[in-house]
Amino acid sequence: MTGADRAANPCPGGLFAPVHDEVTAFDLPVTGRLPESLRGRYLRNGPNALHVDEPAAHHWFGGEGMIHGVRLRNGRAEWYRNRWIRSDAVAGRLGEKLLHGPRHLGTDFAPNSHVQFFAGHCLALVEGGALPYEIDSELFTVGPFDFHGTLPGGFAAHAVVDPRTGELHAVAYCWAWPYVQYLVVGTDGCVRRRVDVPVAGRPMMHDFSLTEHHVLLYDLPVVLAPERSRSGFPYAWEPGRPARLGVLPREGRAVDVRWLEIEPCFVLHPVNAYEHDGGQCVTVHLVRYERLFDGGRRAPDKHHGQLESWTADLAAGTVRRRQLDDRAVEFPRADPRRLTGPYRYAYAVHEREDCRGTDGYRGGFGAGLVKYDFLRGTSEEFRMPPGGDIGEGVFVPAAADAAEDDGWVLSFAYDPARAATDLVVLAAQDVAAGPVARVHLPVRVPLGFHGNWIPDDT
Repeated sequence: MTGADRAANPCPGGLFAPVHDEVTAFDLPVTGRLPESLRGRYLRNGPNALHVDEPAAHHWFGGEGMIHGVRLRNGRAEWYRNRWIRSDAVAGRLGEKLLHGPRHLGTDFAPNSHVQFFAGHCLALVEGGALPYEIDSELFTVGPFDFHGTLPGGFAAHAVVDPRTGELHAVAYCWAWPYVQYLVVGTDGCVRRRVDVPVAGRPMMHDFSLTEHHVLLYDLPVVLAPERSRSGFPYAWEPGRPARLGVLPREGRAVDVRWLEIEPCFVLHPVNAYEHDGGQCVTVHLVRYERLFDGGRRAPDKHHGQLESWTADLAAGTVRRRQLDDRAVEFPRADPRRLTGPYRYAYAVHEREDCRGTDGYRGGFGAGLVKYDFLRGTSEEFRMPPGGDIGEGVFVPAAADAAEDDGWVLSFAYDPARAATDLVVLAAQDVAAGPVARVHLPVRVPLGFHGNWIPDDT
């Protein structure tokens, strides 16, 4: 790697910097009191470059996936673990036996985006054509997973479990496909439905939205740019490319998609979508960027997303936008029991304005965690102290039949006084009051992407 390459593509620093060791720690100290109802594992995935001497490892998105987990039970924090996903490349570099298994188009990557428990399998997820990897209850890698031989290609970074049917829905894309693929996985863990929807230009479709009867597809102006592959992230903003929102009936075919024109923008993460007015309208809350991934190798994105409400009028064929907050936010989440239907609350990270410097990802990311009340049009925020940082908040209900905001919000938060990370537990009904409990981890958890709570009864 040349000096010019290093200058153009620096290793992420500050709280983004990778860690170099796998750690296991038991009987973690706790400040405050852990709710007795929290019995399970909080897992979060994220990029953690195994070697930073390679160009691809110098883009934050390109690091190999590492799962960080905390086990809670009976008011105690039993353990913390972090483990790299053992793709062939990772296992080889660590001097371990290769796990082998199925592949899609020869693509093998340690998934670094999300972690999802479904049909008895805990899966690390990534997009772009690679398969998920299964991990066990102690975060050891089992191997690549193709849904018992039924997955027709790669999978996706984001999937939605329909709380009504228990089925898993996803939209996959791949650099080699002239289409995106809507997939439905039955409760038996096998893909039961596939719809290939043609799209031009190999767009990046990081996420999607699901309602009771429809799938929302975000065909936006970020497309495959092979010339940027050395940067570790081969997608870029394409000026002049139209933007459109696709509405696919869940049981429809590709020809049944209605494409609604929208202003050019990009969406990484929607919150949730639902139907109303007799099914003639669909509303989705999401984080919208004016532009994204247009900085090139020498100028990282300085764009920030803001929370908006989009309402698609299916009869008129129009989409109406409404900005809900002027803060820069990301990683929005909602109560998983309310997905695909009407809901009231969401939680998002308040992004630092200075988190992306002129030389790459530096410093921190999350200035606070925001709770939104869409019924009242209000919000409250838990703010981090100077030097602190917080990641995505995951809502965990206090009980299966608890009210929508009766529960806890879990997140990894960096404590500058300890130079290490805490798992913070916030009462969802009073986020601004701060944590009811902090689990003190023995190490810093690098800033990462998405996670989930896996209760013991799954």
